[in-house]
Amino acid sequence: MDLYGRDFLKLLDFSAEEIGYLVDLAAELKDKKKRGILHDELRGKNIALIFEKTSTRTRCAFEVAASDLGMGSTYLNPSDSQIGKKESIADTARVLAGMFDGIEYRGFDQEIVENLARYSKVPVWNGLTNEFHPTQMLADLLTIREHFGRLKGIHLVYMGDARYNTGNSLMVVCAKMGMHFTAVSNKKYYPSEELINECKKIAETSGALIDFTEDVTEGTKGADVIYTDIWVSMGEPDSIWEERIRDLEPYRVTMDVMNNAGKDCVFMHCLPSFHDLNTGIGKDIKDRYGLDEMEVTDEVFESDRSIVFQEAENRMHTIKAVMYATLKK
Repeated sequence: MDLYGRDFLKLLDFSAEEIGYLVDLAAELKDKKKRGILHDELRGKNIALIFEKTSTRTRCAFEVAASDLGMGSTYLNPSDSQIGKKESIADTARVLAGMFDGIEYRGFDQEIVENLARYSKVPVWNGLTNEFHPTQMLADLLTIREHFGRLKGIHLVYMGDARYNTGNSLMVVCAKMGMHFTAVSNKKYYPSEELINECKKIAETSGALIDFTEDVTEGTKGADVIYTDIWVSMGEPDSIWEERIRDLEPYRVTMDVMNNAGKDCVFMHCLPSFHDLNTGIGKDIKDRYGLDEMEVTDEVFESDRSIVFQEAENRMHTIKAVMYATLKK
């Protein structure tokens, strides 16, 4: 399958076959790395990493993946990049495309990464925007397939705020891959009606199921995967914490939720997670709201049903697959 020169901006742009190919390629590259087989076939190439939102996993995944493939990488943090400040998005894209073979963007509006791609002559990859998180989705698919041996028909339940990148993207990828997606949350935290309708249309041909409920017991019964994310995203003001906690506390992932789903259900989270008091934010939330745990209990997070660190590692393997597929002739 030829993806050379393609941008990787959102999974709505890719067919189920193309997504499956990237997951297969990631599995192949992961196997080579585990067996110590060199795969530095992109020697001489260089990539730019624009991070308007910082991240441990995304940065490390891109840098290690680039190194394994033989490429150099240049990291531009929020203070290093002049994108949209002293230099327009169009000019930034054209400048960087003249120096690099690929550009990663992690930041805010989807429109920014779309505009970078519009003006760039080299592939642009979305490391995360407010609306979509496609590299995370490939890691999730690889992790689910490693655990269950399949994707088709897997029932994935997302609990919490499903309006933004992770909830949106999980709904999209489930629709594409013939999976069953359920959002379990307060109605005001559902994805947009426009995206829901688009995914339901895709589901008509893939065999996927897309549904929504406010009932935790009903929504999680028989699930294969329970997935959640932090309740307040990076860049959102502290003032929204109280409302978000009040609305979403009933949708915390507990062991009762996992047991309601069934003994074979696993827990996934794109990280970071506020499951204990071992972070500055966790301690602050405890002081302000009296909560020891946020979106998931420590009991679930640290249990043998949690596959979050396998999922985190797979970020690197799947990001490597995206870069390899789009840069290798």
